[in-house]
Amino acid sequence: MIEILFGIIAGTIAALGMGGGSILILLLSVFTDYAHKTIQGINLIFFIPTALIAIFWNLKRKNIDLKLSGVIIFFGIIGAIIGSNIAFRLSNKTLEKYFLFFLIIITIYELYG
Repeated sequence: MIEILFGIIAGTIAALGMGGGSILILLLSVFTDYAHKTIQGINLIFFIPTALIAIFWNLKRKNIDLKLSGVIIFFGIIGAIIGSNIAFRLSNKTLEKYFLFFLIIITIYELYG
């Protein structure tokens, strides 16, 4: 039942463009017993429908530069392949530490950047 609430919170934040996936990972990490790799998988599946809805609304409002998006998507796919290979080789504890480090860096940047 708590997962429903987490989905609503993360979906709302994602729709606002503020990193709903990071919030979802944080909530699932803190309040459930799922392994971190499972949480990452859930986050990836969560991202698909939320991204499609955001793409639809932003295309409708002409807020997307399709040429730039194509370049970023291409290199994002390369990065996803590299990152997935790295993630599969790391333990859950190591992934948790990297994710925590990432959140701290983002938090510092948002507070002082």
